[in-house]
Amino acid sequence: MSSEKQVSEKEARQVAEAARQDTWDRPSFGKELFLGRLRLDLIDPWPRPDPAEDERAGEFLARLRAYVASEVDGAAIERDARIPDEVFQGLAGLGAFGMKIGREYGGLGLSNLHYCRALMLAGSVSPAIGALLSAHQSIGVPQPLKMFGTDEQRQRFLPRLAAGEVSAFLLTEPDVGSDPARLGTTAEPTPDGTGYRINGVKLWATNGTVATQLVVMARVPRTDGRRGGITAFVVDGDAEGITVERRNEFVGLRGLENSLTRFHDVFVPNENVIGGEGKGLRIALSTLTTGRLSLPAMCVGAGKWALHVAREWSAERVQWGRPVGEHEAVAQKLSFIAATTYGMETMLDLCCLLADDDRNDIRIEAALVKLYASEMAWRIADELVQIRGGRGYETADSLAARGERPAAVEQMLRDLRINRIFEGSTEIMHLLIAREAVDAHLSVAGDIIDPDAGLARKARAGARAGAFYARWLPTLAVGKGQQPTAFAEYGPLAAHLRHVERASRKLARSTFYAMSRWQGKMERKQAFLGRVVDIGAELFAMSAVCVRAHAERAERPENVELADLFCRQARVRIDALFTALWENTDSVDVVAAKRILAGRYSALEDGVIPPPADRPWVAPWTPGPSTVPTNARRHLPPPP
Repeated sequence: MSSEKQVSEKEARQVAEAARQDTWDRPSFGKELFLGRLRLDLIDPWPRPDPAEDERAGEFLARLRAYVASEVDGAAIERDARIPDEVFQGLAGLGAFGMKIGREYGGLGLSNLHYCRALMLAGSVSPAIGALLSAHQSIGVPQPLKMFGTDEQRQRFLPRLAAGEVSAFLLTEPDVGSDPARLGTTAEPTPDGTGYRINGVKLWATNGTVATQLVVMARVPRTDGRRGGITAFVVDGDAEGITVERRNEFVGLRGLENSLTRFHDVFVPNENVIGGEGKGLRIALSTLTTGRLSLPAMCVGAGKWALHVAREWSAERVQWGRPVGEHEAVAQKLSFIAATTYGMETMLDLCCLLADDDRNDIRIEAALVKLYASEMAWRIADELVQIRGGRGYETADSLAARGERPAAVEQMLRDLRINRIFEGSTEIMHLLIAREAVDAHLSVAGDIIDPDAGLARKARAGARAGAFYARWLPTLAVGKGQQPTAFAEYGPLAAHLRHVERASRKLARSTFYAMSRWQGKMERKQAFLGRVVDIGAELFAMSAVCVRAHAERAERPENVELADLFCRQARVRIDALFTALWENTDSVDVVAAKRILAGRYSALEDGVIPPPADRPWVAPWTPGPSTVPTNARRHLPPPP
């Protein structure tokens, strides 16, 4: 019996749309940017953390630095593919499992800014530890309970998690990835009305082998008097009927405790439902808004680590009579690594500060920094391998065996690759951000292109659209960016902000033209939408670095140079993306892909031995008890 649930494209879109937060009750710099409005007042003056909290967090970060530097052997974790039990104990003793949990529940109550700095620090020693702490707190039980849980739920679970128990988030299934409409795991209400019985299989659950508390997404049947739908549950990881059937192994993050987990008639009481029936996907998406900030924290850490290695190596390694860093081919790479690391860090810090302020809607900004940092960190790692040459491809153990500094560059390349897939692949992030970026258009004109909308709805939408575009379109013609003296207060960075303002209006015009041209088919123009989002990410980054560098020009004058460098590089990328909006091979590629799928070019595959075809690409699963012993791994938090 296959678990696969077949749904139409329309049904899948409706499920995803219903999970969206469909209101904008707080300002959003990113939303305004995509509408052609550079609202620097939303990020300037540069936000500042609370000095008292800064000092308190600084004390914790100092303890964490001392611990991971002296007690955590990142090379051993990589070699053994396992985080030792004593590291779990040590991190728990520091309070690292409660960084995002409020002090009233025994946690540290760190801000998003300081939490991300802690992840960056820990991840620089072992990315597996960064992933452990991030998955536990950013998408595991603490965050959804903080946002949607009841007081009773928080009192019951959060103190245990702050003390060192580990949590995990279980959504993905063997045949369900980014399309939750096909979710196969079920939660059947019990006849006595006291709870639910969960049945299903969950794949790629980070922390799944070590977690004692799980957030599980399961489908409650819809019946008369019962809303049903995808629902979030807190589930005891040791409940009867749960089997960790295997620990998954990956090309990178070898210490990651990631599971394939089976649920067979697992009882969950009513009081463990988070937020109510049918709210699961909205909870997941809302949790990810701030949860996504943890992944770019690791990317920023990787950029800083890469810059250190690249700088020292390029200054010491001599070729053709000069340090390699002085040769233009390598100098370009060093410049890119430094500028991009500054850009990523600035985007992340700004998003964290805006999230801590809580007066801004950062759903677009958080998604942009996740997308941008994951892509750019991968490029940084690739460039670092090239700078290091053969030593970049050699393992740290092999380097050490030859008496050389064990810089684990090839490991960083492997570890970073997953970030373009984790918590929303690049392709899914493009679509998610694009949907939010065009929300203003769809809210006024969506019914015009909706085939299910009747004439009356279309007529009302036409009236709304006419009024909206009559006001909006004239604002895209001219703006502050065309004034030679605009943004003069930013000194040498003023020209870059003028470019951002002009490019923002150009991006809005391009989006409007595309919607007018393709209308309902716009959602299928995924390559076009991806470029629109990538331009927006660059503009957001440019805005952030200019504001930050200007704010810090007295204490960090070198940052003005970095901001200028970043903006110059970003402008080159933006120009190429604008050109590619209309000059591309998108339509030809789609036709070619259909021919490839139909096997027209299969002769091109001749001459090699392909992978064995004796197993399916996606393994089916059947309901029922597990037939293998559990691979769960448990450790006890230190005594209070």
